[in-house]
Amino acid sequence: MNRMENTGRGGEARIRYLDGDYQILSPGAFVRCAVTGVAIPLDELRYWSVAQQEAYADAAASLARHKALGLV
Repeated sequence: MNRMENTGRGGEARIRYLDGDYQILSPGAFVRCAVTGVAIPLDELRYWSVAQQEAYADAAASLARHKALGLV
């Protein structure tokens, strides 16, 4: 993601997750964790799945999702 891009105000962003980066499709201030539903500010987004195209609040949420999908 380009840090200079306008990430918008309020609302949930639509993101395309890439390897080591992401592309903002619709501006917003946050995305939701696929496991916990918690809002993740874009500047704090560190964990996501390219294959599942979803974000995770932290490493524990990522691991839980991967276990649920039988990937671990």
